Amino acid sequence: MTVTLDAADVFALGPAGAVAAIREALAGGLDPDGDVPRTVVPLAHGQGLLMPSEHGGRYGVKVATVAPGNAARGLRRINATYLLHDSATLTPVALLDGVALTTLRTPAVSVAAGLDRLRALADGGGGLRLVVFGAGPQAEGHVAAVRAHAPVADVTVVTRRGGPVPGWADRRLAADGGGAAAAVRRADVVVTATSAREPVVDGRLVRDGAVVLAVGSHEPDARELDSVLMGRATVLVESRATALREAGDVIMAIHEGALAPDGLVTLADLNGSWGDVPAGRPLVVKTCGMGWQDLVVAVAAHRRKEREERKEGTPGERS
Repeated sequence: MTVTLDAADVFALGPAGAVAAIREALAGGLDPDGDVPRTVVPLAHGQGLLMPSEHGGRYGVKVATVAPGNAARGLRRINATYLLHDSATLTPVALLDGVALTTLRTPAVSVAAGLDRLRALADGGGGLRLVVFGAGPQAEGHVAAVRAHAPVADVTVVTRRGGPVPGWADRRLAADGGGAAAAVRRADVVVTATSAREPVVDGRLVRDGAVVLAVGSHEPDARELDSVLMGRATVLVESRATALREAGDVIMAIHEGALAPDGLVTLADLNGSWGDVPAGRPLVVKTCGMGWQDLVVAVAAHRRKEREERKEGTPGERS
């Protein structure tokens, strides 16, 4: 029988549970560079993505679509479904809301990678100052994930044209205003979660020691960060192969001579030594999204659901 986890069931795992799932999988020996590359299918009005992975007795696959034109229709840009299987029998055990899963796991990877630096910055007292480029679900999710692990003093949202202040932020600024540049200069943490194809952050403004969490692009010809920042920073990626194939921020910085491929630091490199990243330069965590991340967070959400059902003595929704 297949258990169905809707968005509320997935989000019930919470940012802390998702970050713990990511770090536990890496500590247990999961090597992101051994994961199966996702398949990107060009479609008439966007992209289809197939993201399979197998680890720890489970196999899963996310089927996602990206439709850039949906914003004008008042529809979601990304839609997705996730199917989780038992590895031994290859029978499906759970069907999960893939949009909720993506929304939860993406900031979990960012925070899992930068957690030690984030906590070190927070130890200075007063809470972290965040600047977030973008106001969508991933922007909000990253703020929630940081808040779950470190005190936050202030959140500034930067968008192309300003607008209403989201409930999870303190203010909203237009990208072309002087206030945004000043906010970046002061920031402990900069999040880029946009659909931009050109840099949204002036790399000269990011202070030494700050953390930059970049998640908006997964295409080789799109980037949110400029080569100035990539050349100044320690650049931490999920997987070297994935970054060199999909991360435009990385690929274009290499082509422009600001970054060397062997200078990239991977999650596997840091496993067991999370605090070894040099403190005197910015830390850029650049992620594109990988199948193993969906898998380990889906497993954690499914296990939480099973525990709740045993506690309550009631079966979940079946299909």
